[in-house]
Amino acid sequence: MTDQNTKVYKHADSDGHFRRKDSSFRSWISRDPSAEFPAEKDRYVLYITYGCPWAHRANLVRSLKGLEDVIQIAVLDPELGPEGWFFSGRNGSDQKDPLYGFKFLKELYLKADPHYEGRYTVPTLWDKKKETIVNNESSEVIRMLYSEFDELLPEDFREVNRPGGGFYPEHLRGEIDEMNSWVYPLINNGVYKTGFATTQAAYEENLYPLFEALDRVEAHLSRPGHQPFLFGDYISEADIRLYTTIARFDVAYYLIFKCNLKMIRHDYPRIDRWYRRLYYDESELTRGAFKETTYFDVYKFGYVAALGRKAGNDQLVVPAGPIPDILPPEKE
Repeated sequence: MTDQNTKVYKHADSDGHFRRKDSSFRSWISRDPSAEFPAEKDRYVLYITYGCPWAHRANLVRSLKGLEDVIQIAVLDPELGPEGWFFSGRNGSDQKDPLYGFKFLKELYLKADPHYEGRYTVPTLWDKKKETIVNNESSEVIRMLYSEFDELLPEDFREVNRPGGGFYPEHLRGEIDEMNSWVYPLINNGVYKTGFATTQAAYEENLYPLFEALDRVEAHLSRPGHQPFLFGDYISEADIRLYTTIARFDVAYYLIFKCNLKMIRHDYPRIDRWYRRLYYDESELTRGAFKETTYFDVYKFGYVAALGRKAGNDQLVVPAGPIPDILPPEKE
């Protein structure tokens, strides 16, 4: 910090670039009853914030799979404070950790490992029986939620019975993985590398590839077999992973993170149509999970807070627009 009176949360390295660190806990919940972490009802807690897109992925899959009564949820404040994620009761968060009464997520990490020195990230999947963290890597958390708890769910909710073969079907895995390989660094993480850049060079080095990748998604959606969703008639992991970034784009990344070459609603008609179809869907395909796990006001607040505050003026000025947060559904 250059000024003693300034509270700014620094995310970039000394060269101005933001680099996301690897997750630390990488165990796996299994449907095998003899596994180290077997799938059981009421055993696990998913720690999230409503603002974080990585946590949103996990919360969204929990809803899509109908796991609300199987996996407990704990919601932290959407602002990342100097001590990391914390409980506050604001913006739909819990007043305190529902298990131990903790105030900070870091207390949970240190309970799992008193010598832990890494980052305290969400989503965090906690095992109440072993009192430890199972996994804090969102891409792995959502994959175990797809299928490992299926024997605890009604037949219709199980992956084997989902139309299209589930969220990560065997016949599409190569294509989904290939799309993830560039959507993650250029779009999902690209908005952060742009928004947290502290030099003009670092900003521009990530800004232009971000929009080139969005152009690529727009082109992808124009091709046969890539409508109404990214790989056809059914929602896949690719849709889930892209959605949580697009839901934040116009309301937060465009203005607050200076990702402002184009807006989704005005400049990417195919992406916008895809996005609105997911958000407004209330059919058996989603049962409203996308809309119910999306919190536009939280995004505006959280991303302004992420860029820091000035001491002596603790009020955040949160953008009012755009209006509406998302355009109305298309008339069929």
